[in-house]
Amino acid sequence: MDLSKIVSISGKPGLYKVTGQGKANVIVESLIDGKRFAAFVQDKMSSLEEISIFTTNDDRPLKEVFKKIHSDIGLQLDFDVKKLSQKDLKEKFSIAVPDFDTETVYPSDMKKVFVWYQMLVEKDLLDFTEELVAEEPVAEEQKEE
Repeated sequence: MDLSKIVSISGKPGLYKVTGQGKANVIVESLIDGKRFAAFVQDKMSSLEEISIFTTNDDRPLKEVFKKIHSDIGLQLDFDVKKLSQKDLKEKFSIAVPDFDTETVYPSDMKKVFVWYQMLVEKDLLDFTEELVAEEPVAEEQKEE
């Protein structure tokens, strides 16, 4: 799962897919409505590959959080993030990140993770099979020894 071409732009809703690059900008396409526009350095873009969740131990990359949501909750969320109380939201989030730092991870961050997950699933941009394929050759090599 490669999240390096998916970005969040500060102050703009949703996620964007990087589709090209200009001299001083990056061309992005909204995952919400498909509109393309140029994003500049001052737009403060963050690649999902670089985002991580604060935990009581090491920070957990967003990619790992998405894998955990997929394995423990499923491909489709069984709840509406916008209608959850803060208590229920924290309970659902603790399924994916049981050791999240309760003082630095805000409910708005939790909602964002679930909304992004659902958006990426709907756009078929999350691939949970690549890890299984990568692990198989290692298992076969161990059998031969």
